[in-house]
Amino acid sequence: MDLKIKSKKALVSGSTAGIGLEIARKLSQEGAHVILTGRDRGKLDSAIDTIENSGGTGVQGVLADVTTAEGAALVIAQHPDVDILVNNLGIYESKPFADITDADWQRYFDINVLSGVRLSRHYFPRMLDRKSGRVIFISSETGIAVDPAMIHYAMTKTAQLSIARGMAGLTRGTAVTVNSVMPGPTRSEGIAEFLKSVASTPDATAEQAEAEFFAGARSGSLLQRMIEAEEIANLVAYLASPLSAATNGAAIRVEGGLINSLA
Repeated sequence: MDLKIKSKKALVSGSTAGIGLEIARKLSQEGAHVILTGRDRGKLDSAIDTIENSGGTGVQGVLADVTTAEGAALVIAQHPDVDILVNNLGIYESKPFADITDADWQRYFDINVLSGVRLSRHYFPRMLDRKSGRVIFISSETGIAVDPAMIHYAMTKTAQLSIARGMAGLTRGTAVTVNSVMPGPTRSEGIAEFLKSVASTPDATAEQAEAEFFAGARSGSLLQRMIEAEEIANLVAYLASPLSAATNGAAIRVEGGLINSLA
């Protein structure tokens, strides 16, 4: 299927690994000119090589920390206009509620929420002026079905859903859309360590930790496996396409059927 995004300019934050890298790869393979962001030059260059070696072209990288106002300004200065903005950058952890400090709450808000707000605050009005563009927030199923072990993380994902829906309300009469994507547990960099951190035994193998996770914390999953990052990227690519013009203000699930069981 031709997604009709050839030569479109796309910015994907947090795109040197995991879901962000797969989104960038998919958009590039569809012909978009993709801009990656990252804080580590080695990882940034490696991500560009990975995309180009898989058939992607026109990939650029910006070495910047978009969790800061200065980093966001650096990206914007180098690329003042984009057609597609994917706010993917985010962190997560499991932590007892009583142990979540003020600094933790602030850090999660700054990284998971404000990074996307800063970029959107610049690019979104310009899309409205052109009456064309796509903004996509990568949220999570925990934005609706809050995991008691990750309350600070879930708070940021709920915030993203609210921001995206509010922005969508400003697009009336244009061809701009703003949507959220809600992945479930996805196989990406760092997930093995996360699963081991919540496993009942510290010496569990990656396979044992994953099986225990789905047997316990995510027993309601209809998929009963980790989602692959490519599966998330396929949905995001569609939402970035003109083919998705009638989908606006939506929070779209790609979580393996978890939400009904957790909500």
